[in-house]
Amino acid sequence: MNHLQSETRSGFQVVSIGGEVDLSWSPQIRKAVLDALQTENSVAIDLSKVEYIDSSGIAALVEGFQTARGKKQNFGLLNASKPVMSVLKLARLDRVFVLWEELPAL
Repeated sequence: MNHLQSETRSGFQVVSIGGEVDLSWSPQIRKAVLDALQTENSVAIDLSKVEYIDSSGIAALVEGFQTARGKKQNFGLLNASKPVMSVLKLARLDRVFVLWEELPAL
């Protein structure tokens, strides 16, 4: 079951995503990520409960990363699940994104 929640934790806007992120759901993910970047200077995308992610979901994350970089904001992926890490490694994006196991101190 798909899940999307946004909350402020330790100075970060944390967007928690769960379920299967595909073309039918990635526009909502994209909006949540970009909205979070409008409200906080530090954003973490919690991917611990993502069971599947396709290229459209990865594209939403890349857009968030690029937006944050352009505004000099903190942006990282938190607790990426095994399916997400597999896709990130395949695309070599594990070398591009900041990957956190827990929220860093600001």
